[in-house]
Amino acid sequence: MILERLSLRGKTAIVSGAGGEGIGTATSLALAEAGAKVVAVDIAAERVQDTERRLRAMGGECLGIQADLRKKSEVDRIIAQAVQRYGGVHCLANVAGGMQPGQWGRLEDYGEREFDDVISLNLRYVFLICQAVAKHMIERQIRGTMVSVASVSGIASAPYHAPYGAAKAGLMALTRSMAIEWSAYGIRANALAPGSVKTPRAMAGSAMDMDERAKGNIPIGRVCQPDEIAAGILFLLSPLSSAISGQTLIVDGAATAKFPLMGQTNKYAPEVRVEAPRP
Repeated sequence: MILERLSLRGKTAIVSGAGGEGIGTATSLALAEAGAKVVAVDIAAERVQDTERRLRAMGGECLGIQADLRKKSEVDRIIAQAVQRYGGVHCLANVAGGMQPGQWGRLEDYGEREFDDVISLNLRYVFLICQAVAKHMIERQIRGTMVSVASVSGIASAPYHAPYGAAKAGLMALTRSMAIEWSAYGIRANALAPGSVKTPRAMAGSAMDMDERAKGNIPIGRVCQPDEIAAGILFLLSPLSSAISGQTLIVDGAATAKFPLMGQTNKYAPEVRVEAPRP
């Protein structure tokens, strides 16, 4: 019964940012394994082709589309092609986004163009594709689901990447509003906020082993893997989460759950003794 409710058999799912062997690729694989027909969208043709090849190798159905999600005409084309191939769209996973190396910087020096670029890549496109998919679902009376990848950077502060944090905070606020407005049509909308994730892009930008650096910052002692984020997305898209909407699921190894003054209060903590179980 429970496993059946994780199934997306007979559903079509668009995955934005589906390539790159990170969260998008892992999400595409997870949704295909759950039975969904996957529309894999990415801005780079080679990444689209790689994800398409992987899904077909595992026996899944996949339509790869190269597109720039920041353009409304491209978003409309994605939905039109998905409908032409599979008849309708039931699920949407927004994974595209992130920060480029040159987009980090101090707020007092941050440029307007750079700010706009970060907002466009992490918030504006989510509005465009969610709006277009919602219109499609409403017109066809599809009780669909949407999940957008946010970030823990949108929950607390985001030093030296403030526009990204602002965009992700806006994404979570937008998700709550979508969940309320579209609930009348049976559409659910949620967000998922990862912490550090061991993606190829993250590893390329880190001079130190990510897991080693995580030991002092993340309670579980390591960073998350892309397939762990994908598992959360699958859960939120599936019927197993049928009563969950307008929420943000945090997947960060308990990093944001830590007591902020733990380093100052450890000396006051009582000694913990573990006794062997009695026979």
